[in-house]
Amino acid sequence: MKRCPTCNRTFTDRNLSFCIDDGTPLIPVPPDEDPTVVAPGSKGPEAGDPGSESHSSNWNAPVYQPPGSYVPPGSTAKRSTWPWVVAILGIVLIAVVGLGAAVAIMVPRFMRASANRNRSPVIVTPGNSNDSNSDSNPSSKTNANSDEGANSNGDSNANTGENLNPAPTDSAKVLSDLRDLEHEWTVANINADKKALDRILADDYVGTTDGGTQGKKQYLHDIQRDTSIEKWDFEDLKVDLKGDRAVLTGIVKFIVGGSEQKYNFTDKFVWRDGRWQATASQVDPVK
Repeated sequence: MKRCPTCNRTFTDRNLSFCIDDGTPLIPVPPDEDPTVVAPGSKGPEAGDPGSESHSSNWNAPVYQPPGSYVPPGSTAKRSTWPWVVAILGIVLIAVVGLGAAVAIMVPRFMRASANRNRSPVIVTPGNSNDSNSDSNPSSKTNANSDEGANSNGDSNANTGENLNPAPTDSAKVLSDLRDLEHEWTVANINADKKALDRILADDYVGTTDGGTQGKKQYLHDIQRDTSIEKWDFEDLKVDLKGDRAVLTGIVKFIVGGSEQKYNFTDKFVWRDGRWQATASQVDPVK
């Protein structure tokens, strides 16, 4: 027999551990006590009276549901809060590590970029081996520019720009380079290779042939493929080198249909963008 310490009701069901009214754990009744036992389903005269113990413990009462496990106050809040705290701390830690890595990568780049902006540019002035003497005498550059005639204005502007690749100063080397360039020029003329001609000719190029002049744009427009030339060669090549300008003179010989044709030519070049470019040419038949 068991008794509820809260409502003092007694129960004879050995399998019952909690009071069916308030859920309080039942305690065993000592044998020396003789309480009035109310068995479920009693048929006594007062069994059906409302408010009696037998009435409240009637078998028609709702099925008993044992209370859940006892949870101390405050334990639920602790269990549901600490995972969020750990997650927030993890996110903060990841953000701090990512920010530190970004700073470590970007700061050196900004420092290098700032150093490059503050560094003074190195300007190399084109000229021959006596650059110190020629630079101190501005009249020498003026005279060199005036030799170009109608092209003096465009070439003088080109000289004022920065040139990180100074012009060659060895006349023998310049003569060899210009000879190779003349061969490329001839091949481009024969094949009407406008791309190669656009690279060889300067933008301010002016050519003179049979007393007429022709600019670069017209030159590239009128060029036609010539399959009649069987062979060519150059003779008596001479170069006059003055700083970043060179004048090449000589004779070009063509073999056309088994016969030989010779022309005197004078080609003028300027050193721009790290290479020689033709600014003028004049071709006359050899009489």
